[in-house]
Amino acid sequence: MLFPYHSLRIFAENIFLKIGFSQENAQLATKVLLSADLRGIDSHGIARLSGYVRLWTAKRLNATPNLQITYETPSTATLDADAAVGLVSAPYAMQIAINKAKNCGTGWVAVKNSNHFGIAGYHALLAAENNMIGIAMTNASAIVAPTFSIDKLLGTNPIAVAIPALSEPTFVADFATTTAANGKFELLERENKDAPLGWLQDAQGNPTTDVQTRKKGGALLPLGSDREHGSHKGYCLGAIVDIFTGVFSGANYAKWVPPFVSYLPLPENPVGEGIGHFFGAIRVDAFRPAEEFLAHMDTWIRTFRNAKAVEGKKVIIPGDPEREAEIIRMAQGIPLMEDVVKDLRDLGEKFGVEFL
Repeated sequence: MLFPYHSLRIFAENIFLKIGFSQENAQLATKVLLSADLRGIDSHGIARLSGYVRLWTAKRLNATPNLQITYETPSTATLDADAAVGLVSAPYAMQIAINKAKNCGTGWVAVKNSNHFGIAGYHALLAAENNMIGIAMTNASAIVAPTFSIDKLLGTNPIAVAIPALSEPTFVADFATTTAANGKFELLERENKDAPLGWLQDAQGNPTTDVQTRKKGGALLPLGSDREHGSHKGYCLGAIVDIFTGVFSGANYAKWVPPFVSYLPLPENPVGEGIGHFFGAIRVDAFRPAEEFLAHMDTWIRTFRNAKAVEGKKVIIPGDPEREAEIIRMAQGIPLMEDVVKDLRDLGEKFGVEFL
């Protein structure tokens, strides 16, 4: 089923308003949320709207936060998000990083006491729109086992980097540090499908394709799947994100990061506050004249895009598939699964907001 972007935007904004968001924050949260649907990352889009509402119902999400800088230097800051939805706190923090970069060449902001922030790529792109390199990352609840472990200590912990060019579209790398993002497992569950081998391990640490193993003590695997295929590198990437987002900011990290789903209890004896994010903005003219940098990014992108591909394949630039999806979906509509549509209709009935 296809739904116009405009209609989904109005619906989501009204739901956020119903739970107490200001007009400005409702519009911002909706824009970030639907950017995932437009870019083809359905797992992080409007399908998560009811999850945010449940967090608010459980008093784990503050609809009227007072975002405050608690620590600051000319080029860095730590932001207390006051339990805000990350869809609001993340763009706010990235703007601080951008402002600092304008003065210092680079800006870096760590965030604590936040919640899920949607797709990392949206926030990184905010810097690219200002002729800066944008970096965004977040930790998440522990559902990933480090290499050789059966304990779950890391989240999917995504990283996004956006780099502007002169004539070519912006380079945007946005990826989980696991073999697959958690949202893909949620989609597989809805479709009653198995996962590819190498995405999961069971409670004893054995490879499995059973998506339900996550509810039976199993774990997601780091990028690389196993040691022979480089899982230690994915483990290192996820660990770096956890440290930058959690230890830098004073948020929770490792097994103490709170879950997105409200029905799971908060971890005992937390080491910090909420979920943590980390953002960076780097002026492209901090190292060489901007025109030179941007022109050479065009050359870089064209070189890789024109690389000789294996038969039947095409070499793509990070960000290409998402841009293509956005053009198509803005014109034709956003596809939603039947159970997502039902979930949204139920949400609309609960708050007196008509779903299309």
